Amino acid sequence: MTNHLHQGDLPDGLDLGRVVAVDSETMGLRLGRDPLCVVQLSAGDGNAHLVQLDRQTYDAPNLKRLLTDPEVLKLFHFGRFDIAMFALHLGVTTTPVYCTKIASRLARTYTDRHGLKDVTKELLGKDISKAQQSSDWGAARLSNEQIDYAASDVLGLHELRNRLDAMLVREGRMDLARACFEFLPHRALLDLAGWEEVDIFAHG
Repeated sequence: MTNHLHQGDLPDGLDLGRVVAVDSETMGLRLGRDPLCVVQLSAGDGNAHLVQLDRQTYDAPNLKRLLTDPEVLKLFHFGRFDIAMFALHLGVTTTPVYCTKIASRLARTYTDRHGLKDVTKELLGKDISKAQQSSDWGAARLSNEQIDYAASDVLGLHELRNRLDAMLVREGRMDLARACFEFLPHRALLDLAGWEEVDIFAHG
């Protein structure tokens, strides 16, 4: 595992390929209150790139370009939150996207355990630690433990996607999954617009 920590933005000319695993770390889980601090990315090659953002400006043109590149699929686990955070703080709508949590909910209907730790354990046979999830991501200097944790959230997503795609195809739900992925950025924008706790499709 190699963790490259970049201050403020990705380096010019960095090519992460056509499918990039993406995650973020924030000061909390409340939109509008808790700032975006770190974005981590992986091309699925065993390396992770971490961007520690300048929260005064959020000036990260290379990162924004990657998130909006129509030729690069952005691979998330629970992308709804990350996409909303990117829209709020970076001012971009992230597309196209794939979410392994949505894929898991559609494919693994035999369980209600769809967190990244559980899905990774079952499908890949790997344990990932969540010990640093609730740590201070706004610190000026991240600890080695934080860096390793942030990297672990993206390093397995490519393999997870492959396993989940096979299950979705087997169960005849791939088209439904793709439709959900296409809607996901809109769901994130609904969250930002005030419908975070409302199911607009519900009766009544």
